[in-house]
Amino acid sequence: MLKVFAVYRFITASLFVMLFYLRFGPSLLGSYSPSLYQFTSLAYLGISLFAAPVAIRARWGYPTLAQLFIFTDIIFITLLMHASGGVGSGIGILLAISIAAGGLLIGGRCAILFAALASLAVLAEEFYAIETHAFEVTTLTYAGMLGVSFFSIAFLSVILAQRAEQSAMLAQQHEQTIVRLEGLNRYIIQHLQSGIMIVDEQQMTQLSNQSALRLLELSEQPAKLADAAPELRQAFELWRANPDQDFAIVSLANRNELQVRFSALNMEGETLHMLIVEDIALYNQRLQQSKLASLGRLTASIAHEIRNPLSAISHAGQLLSEAPELHAQEIRLTEIIQTHCQRVNSIIEDILKLSRRSVSQRHKIALEQWLAEYLDELTLNLGPQAGCFELAIKARGLNAYMDGSHLKQILDNLCSNALQYGRPELGKIVLEVSRVHAAPCIKLIDNGKAINADDRRHLFEPFFTTSHQGTGLGLYISRELAELNQAELSYAGDGKPCFTLMLANADHAVIEI
Repeated sequence: MLKVFAVYRFITASLFVMLFYLRFGPSLLGSYSPSLYQFTSLAYLGISLFAAPVAIRARWGYPTLAQLFIFTDIIFITLLMHASGGVGSGIGILLAISIAAGGLLIGGRCAILFAALASLAVLAEEFYAIETHAFEVTTLTYAGMLGVSFFSIAFLSVILAQRAEQSAMLAQQHEQTIVRLEGLNRYIIQHLQSGIMIVDEQQMTQLSNQSALRLLELSEQPAKLADAAPELRQAFELWRANPDQDFAIVSLANRNELQVRFSALNMEGETLHMLIVEDIALYNQRLQQSKLASLGRLTASIAHEIRNPLSAISHAGQLLSEAPELHAQEIRLTEIIQTHCQRVNSIIEDILKLSRRSVSQRHKIALEQWLAEYLDELTLNLGPQAGCFELAIKARGLNAYMDGSHLKQILDNLCSNALQYGRPELGKIVLEVSRVHAAPCIKLIDNGKAINADDRRHLFEPFFTTSHQGTGLGLYISRELAELNQAELSYAGDGKPCFTLMLANADHAVIEI
């Protein structure tokens, strides 16, 4: 705005000089005092010429330049008006533009001050003309009307300036809001648990978030869909040929399986396509949650129906054992009844764990600290067997993304099996923390006998056990809990028996939906 005003002043000063020297027909310019007009107009032009580049380059402060411009306008325009015959020449009306500019540029009390100075300058010039009898006709009334108009214009310009400022602030707030929303949208898209890819009609990649690059094992956004994975391009072309089939399971060359959903985005002027890429483990986790919910309701119902007659059998066996004149063989039979009732009851308790299981509440776990605290608690509970376990940290600073209660239940089952089958008298049972393919890994290694190949195939099946005392549900529940947390529990026994728990990396920040 100040630059526009500077250009306006330069053009006005140039016109004052040009019209005076070119003399197009009769003119009032300089009619009273040509020498005063000539000197003032040239000085005005010189100052305007000097001030224009200063305003454009903003070498001085904005308010200071605006005030200097308006003060010089009041002085020079008043002198030009006097040299041209006073208020009747009409030049004084140009002060209204300068006052309006002051209200818009600076506003507030400064605008009123400029109006007062301009009014005083016009009235002073008119009184001076009356005292010196410079003009035959004086227009004091016109001078007063000019003063009133100056104040009116000043008030209006201040109001307009305030509204313009409010509009500018509102526009700035809207702009900041839009920028924040855009930044938030970009953050959400980049940190979604699901991979997002946007491609155009030519299969050129327009956007790929971090999850998509991680799932496809890419370091940067590919130029084309085929560069990301040929299998993904093939699935995309199959969807284009048959739009109703918008879901596919894609097996990549690195043996990773991904679930992909396709959808069209109808934008103005072009059509884009969105690919939602998810790890098959996430898909399995959702299926697992649904399966466990149904299984929990079923097992709770079955366990309740079994426990009632079991209680009756156990009570009858106890009463029978208290009967007098029982033979030794009969007493042995009642003991068998009680033993197996207790075993069935323990099986029911394990089954009920399936129905009581809560939904996974995953959070970031610092494994090194968490496992140290877990072993401290285990030491208090085990008593004499506390010295059987040892913690080995092969990689530090690992953070897992898992439900802490589920991790504790898995390790409780594994440690209990290690104490029972791992022959701790031959050496320590080792809890080893390491990093495998950028993911946290917990290994439990004991000194027991390796599990044979036939038993390995059924190791994580429900009710499979090689012990007469076990229920065969511990490892099954542990694997179910691991899958519920997008972890993987497996067995490796090439040398010593070793259970491996691969966990989700909490340092890969994702937003789950």
